[in-house]
Amino acid sequence: MRIVSGMRPTGRLHLGHYLGVLKNWIALQNDHDCHFFVADWHALSTSYEEKLNLKILGRELVKDWIAAGIDPEKATLFVQSAVKEHAELYVLLNMITPLGWLERNPTYKDQLEQMRHKEIHTAGFLTYPVLQTADIVLYGAEAVPIGEDQKPHLEIAREIVRRFHHLFGCEVFTEPKEMLTETARLPGLDGRKMSKSYNNAIFLTDTPEEVWAKLKVAKTDTQRVRRNDPGNPDVCLVFDYHKALSEDTVVERVNAECRAGTIGCFECKKLCAQSIDRLLEPMRERRERLDDATIDAIVEAGNERAKKEAAATMEKVNAAVFEISCDV
Repeated sequence: MRIVSGMRPTGRLHLGHYLGVLKNWIALQNDHDCHFFVADWHALSTSYEEKLNLKILGRELVKDWIAAGIDPEKATLFVQSAVKEHAELYVLLNMITPLGWLERNPTYKDQLEQMRHKEIHTAGFLTYPVLQTADIVLYGAEAVPIGEDQKPHLEIAREIVRRFHHLFGCEVFTEPKEMLTETARLPGLDGRKMSKSYNNAIFLTDTPEEVWAKLKVAKTDTQRVRRNDPGNPDVCLVFDYHKALSEDTVVERVNAECRAGTIGCFECKKLCAQSIDRLLEPMRERRERLDDATIDAIVEAGNERAKKEAAATMEKVNAAVFEISCDV
């Protein structure tokens, strides 16, 4: 099955990114034809004022992917802006997409509310789903891995595909299906959403010392005063990390001993730090072996593969739009 998914290059990846996206990508690449892209144009839709060095951030993003376990021999890795057909198709799809579809998008409304501190009342942000549609259908994606909150975007993509086919009478695109993914939602170290802007994240590039420095001040059960007081793991942030990252035997031990008051928060955090380091250490080692030239060569090869596929799709699209022909 052809699968297409992307990630915006807005900064270092953290454990939330790994559990929410990368872990799933790593599994998918073994059984499907995967295209994973650096969504640098999408980054501009919300971060255009931040003067991000998208070239460097994109390279570091791909470095994180490969360090985490994405294999460029199994998946095509490329940069969105390197394939100009994304922009060409985006323009054409914008011409036929009703404004009301975009304005009624619940994700658009939610993000406007969540990002009130940013000036994102732009055409680029409003038409984000149209560019996302172009990203997907250029490569004949049969399925797109998404979370529950992204379902409205994919439904808009399907509606745009149907509208194109109806207007031009040519079945050019594959209508993408949703691949809902089960993801562990990992809170930040202060209980809020994990985010670099909140300074509450454990990054995939953190050293063991950095992991411990962050974890030792993380919130635990506030009702537990003394070490031998019975605790409640259900309200402890560190236990959330154990459930997401520790082995079952460790989770069971912490759960039982915390409730019995036979393990202290310090010991519990030490066990959690060990689990995190067990995950991150292979990533650190793989990342150490990746230099910029290697990453650039991998991305350039992926760009070339993506360009060939995108050009073939656009030949059909342009024939349908400008020649009213389905013969290509």
